[in-house]
Amino acid sequence: MSDKGRALSSAERDYRTGVLCVLGCQIFWGFCPIYWQALEPIPSWMIILYRIVTMFVYSYIAARYRYSGEEIWGPLRDKHVRAKYFTAGLILTANWSIYIWAMTSERVIQASIGYYIEPIVICAVGILVFKEQLTKYNLTAIIFAAAAIVLILFHYRQIPGVALGLAGTWAVYSAIKKTSELPVLITLVYETMIYSVLALIAILFIEIRGIGALSLQVPGKYALMFLSGLITLIPVALFSVSARKVSLLTIGLTQYISPTISLLLGVFLFKEPIDMTQIVAFIIIWIGLAFFTYGEFRSSRSAE
Repeated sequence: MSDKGRALSSAERDYRTGVLCVLGCQIFWGFCPIYWQALEPIPSWMIILYRIVTMFVYSYIAARYRYSGEEIWGPLRDKHVRAKYFTAGLILTANWSIYIWAMTSERVIQASIGYYIEPIVICAVGILVFKEQLTKYNLTAIIFAAAAIVLILFHYRQIPGVALGLAGTWAVYSAIKKTSELPVLITLVYETMIYSVLALIAILFIEIRGIGALSLQVPGKYALMFLSGLITLIPVALFSVSARKVSLLTIGLTQYISPTISLLLGVFLFKEPIDMTQIVAFIIIWIGLAFFTYGEFRSSRSAE
């Protein structure tokens, strides 16, 4: 096999790994509302604090299993690395906070709308910042998605703060992860380390004062909350891998899978209200995804 053939095969493997990771990530995220709703009546702000701490713990354990202490902590000597990943961590924490608040305050459908808007923002970042090229199939998918978003916005007749907050923070985080050169697990340690210390201090303060999660006397749900870091780590790690191996356009457009699953859960499991306008928007988005899928299939066949 020629060098060109070997390079092509390597690129194909990377691409397929990236696609599998982003699909796994989106499916996992789609079903996460079941877990977050199971934590009621623990308030969202308490869940956020525990999530930050346990995320750091799980990330560090996983990173330490694969890498030495020097490999984990050595890159932090570079001030640019510190600035980059501490900023990414702040943005990620903001995204988590908005998301958990939505999940625990009967706003699953509103959060789903936010994740419908998010891919358009990510695609825009890919085009404007990374100069990624649009195919006619991607462009068609974006036009359909944008039409659905406009329909949703007109339906609500207001600027959806939750939706735009989720979309904006995750788009910025995606752009930062696109330029990451360090192993995924190590970057997750950096992104959570500072905020986990602050969260741990807050947890100790509220629990000692008797106003924390322990005071609610729900031991089963309190124990379940310690899985929040793992529930977070799995999809974020998958996403971080995919961000390096596929374009932001691909990531952005496949991210309709997660909100669609969550939307269906909100309607059929959590019994949140949905009307015909939202159903029409849902159909429009999936027509666009059909164009995108066909375009990706053609690109894959032509590369073989």
